[in-house]
Amino acid sequence: MINLDGVQPFAEGGNRRCYVHPENSYRCLKVTIQDQSKIAKQNAPWYKKFRSESTFDDNIREQKAYAQRALKKDNPETWKHLARWHGMVETSIGLASETDLIRDNQNNIAITLEKYLFTYGMTDEIQKAIKEFETWLRSSLVLTKNIIPHNIVLGYEDGKIVLKIIDGLGSKSYLPLTQISDLFARRYVERRIQLMQSRINWDLTGRKGNWK
Repeated sequence: MINLDGVQPFAEGGNRRCYVHPENSYRCLKVTIQDQSKIAKQNAPWYKKFRSESTFDDNIREQKAYAQRALKKDNPETWKHLARWHGMVETSIGLASETDLIRDNQNNIAITLEKYLFTYGMTDEIQKAIKEFETWLRSSLVLTKNIIPHNIVLGYEDGKIVLKIIDGLGSKSYLPLTQISDLFARRYVERRIQLMQSRINWDLTGRKGNWK
């Protein structure tokens, strides 16, 4: 068991806290906040209240998302823009989802795309990185939920920015067609790209109105 007693998270989302692995500074441990799955179920629409509490656990969802068809292919390029998943591990504060911890070219924990855009705006460098990321999505057909800039961080390879997904993996589609058909997967991925572009534009123009 990994001891996280007294360890401060380096980041916190709505449902999970993120910790640096105490024995490997290049690994991230995501721990669900206590009772958060129960609260999520209580606040869910009536038609979702019949689901088990585990279906509201982001770690369980992430585990299923990493088992998707696209990530079973033996192709290193599939992981170019995605933090690798290393399984579930027991910690002193609960079960954790262990993933790569992306760092920048100064070995600091990578900043999010959201923070970069708010700080520097749409630079030529980040615009190129976004285009490369979109090309990867279309070729890999990795399924994601809506791609939000705070779920993407800036890694570096050969001195240039490489965007990496750290959260939000999986499909929003209720039907499994995207998991079994490349045709439906392409349509789904293209829609996610359109929504990502819309969200980035919304972030950069004062977040007025509905970005969807």
